[in-house]
Amino acid sequence: MKKTSTRLADGRELIYYDLRDDTVRDAVDRRPLERTVTTSEVRRDVLLGDSVAIASHRQGRTYHPPADQCPLCPTTGDRLSEIPDSSYDVAVFENRFPSLAGDSGRCEVVCFTSDHDASFASLTEEQARLVLDAWTDRTSELSHLPSVEQVFCFENRGEEIGVTLGHPHGQIYAYPFTTPRTALMLRSLAAHKEATGGENLFDSVLERELAGERVVLEGEHWAAFVPYSAHWPYEVHLYPKRRVPDLLGLDEAARTEFPKVYLELLRRFDRIFGEGEPPTPYISAWHQAPFGTLEEFEGVSRDDFALHLELFTIRRTSGKLKFLAGSESGMSVFINDVPPEFAAQRLREVAS
Repeated sequence: MKKTSTRLADGRELIYYDLRDDTVRDAVDRRPLERTVTTSEVRRDVLLGDSVAIASHRQGRTYHPPADQCPLCPTTGDRLSEIPDSSYDVAVFENRFPSLAGDSGRCEVVCFTSDHDASFASLTEEQARLVLDAWTDRTSELSHLPSVEQVFCFENRGEEIGVTLGHPHGQIYAYPFTTPRTALMLRSLAAHKEATGGENLFDSVLERELAGERVVLEGEHWAAFVPYSAHWPYEVHLYPKRRVPDLLGLDEAARTEFPKVYLELLRRFDRIFGEGEPPTPYISAWHQAPFGTLEEFEGVSRDDFALHLELFTIRRTSGKLKFLAGSESGMSVFINDVPPEFAAQRLREVAS
């Protein structure tokens, strides 16, 4: 992998990740852009104990442009985009409309391929490995920023999810705090460790699931299963079999196997609802240990956390979506219409 860092016309960082070591990236951003001004502010909710990012400047972000005006495609002739070069393998840049910025963290866009009509599932294993390497590198780099406590790599796919750009891409949020969802996991981890005299909760969950009926697929280094208490109609958790706290901890064997396993999962998601259905909308989310101190979670260290990916769709059946209505949105109590055992069986049935 070759990494080349440069700057866009307004000063934002752009990084190319290339498969070939001899690739030269010297194209200049020719757009007449002024410096980006953001109004991001993180406010603490003292009742719930969580935080909300207030980012009014995002109201003006690019919204469903036609394909020939996509800002994530390479620059061609007089059609100028966020990527000044005429091609790329993987490109990462600071979001022009970030939810988090400055002392409130950082937001980046990850373009998986220059092919506008592709999807992550259509990438080759070599391309998917390059994306994994980019995620890992960005996690490392962002973890050293003084304002960053947790790095979250994710992909939103499909208009139903709220995606406003059709080009295959994901995002990275670098938060200035430990996110509420991670904090819940850490509290459960600490309580289980104390109650069992040192047993790791993540290890126990993985061992239980691998011995049960909800396994979707299993490799030598990775295992994918539908969790016992899945929140979403079709939800799969993907774990490395050797516990590590973050992407940086994966060894070469796990990195090599990941593309094959992950691409198979994504392709099965696209077949869940049968032939002729539009691509399955999904969220794919990496859960990594925070880089800050874990003093509030007594007895727990970063090494106790287990890196894993959670992949889920909001489509519950053909033509119908799972909406977060009163119970979910008002009380955070999910109601799942699809039994996890059925979801796991269906995902096994649609193997390629």
